[in-house]
Amino acid sequence: MNNVDEVLAALASQRYVAERSLGVAVHLALELGKPLFLEGEAGVGKTEVAKVLASILDTPLIRLQCYEGLDVGHAVYEWDYPRQMLAIRLIEAQGEGAHAEVADIMSRDYLVARPLLQAVEATAKGERPVLLIDELDRADEEFEAYLLEMLSDFQVTIPEIGTIAADRPPVVILTSNRTREIHDALKRRCIYHWIDYPDFEREVQIVQRKIPDVPAELAADLARAMEKLRSMDLFKPPGVAETLDWAAALAVLGTERLSPEAADDTLGVILKYQEDIERLRAGGVDQLLATAG
Repeated sequence: MNNVDEVLAALASQRYVAERSLGVAVHLALELGKPLFLEGEAGVGKTEVAKVLASILDTPLIRLQCYEGLDVGHAVYEWDYPRQMLAIRLIEAQGEGAHAEVADIMSRDYLVARPLLQAVEATAKGERPVLLIDELDRADEEFEAYLLEMLSDFQVTIPEIGTIAADRPPVVILTSNRTREIHDALKRRCIYHWIDYPDFEREVQIVQRKIPDVPAELAADLARAMEKLRSMDLFKPPGVAETLDWAAALAVLGTERLSPEAADDTLGVILKYQEDIERLRAGGVDQLLATAG
């Protein structure tokens, strides 16, 4: 992919409808070897960018799902304690004449590689994997500080073994739903891009690309309804992922146009909080469709 147009074409070939600014960000991240930091509301397609890139580049996708309390043991490496204990017992059983030493169990053979170490070691095999660090805002600031150091040098230091460095940086995609702010020092090391909700035309294209069996009229109905829903004061506005789920659910039901009855029956597909469903019904689902139609 030598230019932005080729990036956009490659994304489109994987049924990912991207605006040009995202194509520019992806192109720069690939060419400059910098991590790509994607922020936006949940369900707008941030994670999908990493999956699509791995498919385009024909390279492994290594995913680290972040959560509160994530530590080095789950993100980088940990020792295989059951195997180590077994090795110690075998050494003890062999007696004083055994050639094996207890120090042998602190070798790479007894190490369990987690996503960050997997990505670093993959480069030694001639691969350039896509490393997805998903929902970084869910992790603690302590882990964010460790990640900052790793992204600077793309190497992992294991006291018992030494430093394992990447031959070249993997393709790194970081995502955040912005439930908290990520430190500026980490953002400065990345190409930053905000993925917003799509406009009406692009959302119609997304539905038609992802679920081609959906009638064009229904795709338009859904895109207009979603515009209205996202303008309402909802606890959790629906994302593009919910639009696709809604389209798939209505297709299963054989719906060709979005009626008040069909919308009311399937609100649980797009709204995940009872308060939001009640708020919408209180205003009248037909009013939503009147605006959408």
